[in-house]
Amino acid sequence: MGDARRPIGIFDSGLGGLTVYKALRSLLPAEDLIYFGDTARVPYGTKSPEAVIAFSKEIAAFLLARRIKLLVVACNTASSLALEEIRRVSPVPVLGVIAPGVEAALAAAPRGGRVLVTGTTATVNSRAYSRALEAAGARVRVLEKACPLFVPIVEEGWCGKPVAAAVAREYLGPFRGRGIDALILGCTHYPLLKKVIARVMGPRTRIVDSAQAAAAQARRELERRGLLNPGRAGRSEFVVSDAPERFSLLARRLLGIKTGKVSVKRF
Repeated sequence: MGDARRPIGIFDSGLGGLTVYKALRSLLPAEDLIYFGDTARVPYGTKSPEAVIAFSKEIAAFLLARRIKLLVVACNTASSLALEEIRRVSPVPVLGVIAPGVEAALAAAPRGGRVLVTGTTATVNSRAYSRALEAAGARVRVLEKACPLFVPIVEEGWCGKPVAAAVAREYLGPFRGRGIDALILGCTHYPLLKKVIARVMGPRTRIVDSAQAAAAQARRELERRGLLNPGRAGRSEFVVSDAPERFSLLARRLLGIKTGKVSVKRF
């Protein structure tokens, strides 16, 4: 198999990273994609950094054994805690979702504006977004809010239920009217609650979803390395660590993704 014909590997703690998968599939229709969702150990956001790093390295090794040409860490918690660890052991490029999210937020917030970072407890505690914004020389005020219940709400398929709106109001209601220019959805599960979050924040706040930005970065990386797959319809493969039927059902219901048969890999 030529390098350009090798697949792209994507992983997330569960089904949230399917938002990145969907953006990649739309932008790179000729590419073969292998998606791994760690459904047995979701959520990552309440785990220790050591556990997240260990899980991430296990999954990376599994995907690298499939001879992928690019690895996309479609999980903000893993991106914030394990990205450099994975890069140290990976022979192929490894992309996260934090840098693309920061780039999109800076395009949405004026200099001197306010950016609210939402994410899992682990991502917020890591201050990965704040540090990335500072490194980019962003002259914005950064606020952060952990929203740990959002991931289980999405994984239960409750995005349209009243409990989702109630939890969003509890977490984000205090920030409405505080001049927030951009809100970063700092977890790949959160775009599935985008409409709920937007209603709480009001029309003044731009909601930043890093999935599209991450897909665009992946395309640029493949172009730069001459690794774009020549034109044909790409295949998709889905692997989870538990409950494949439920994963397939929610992928279709929440994102309109028809997974076909979902394989199981347990560690």
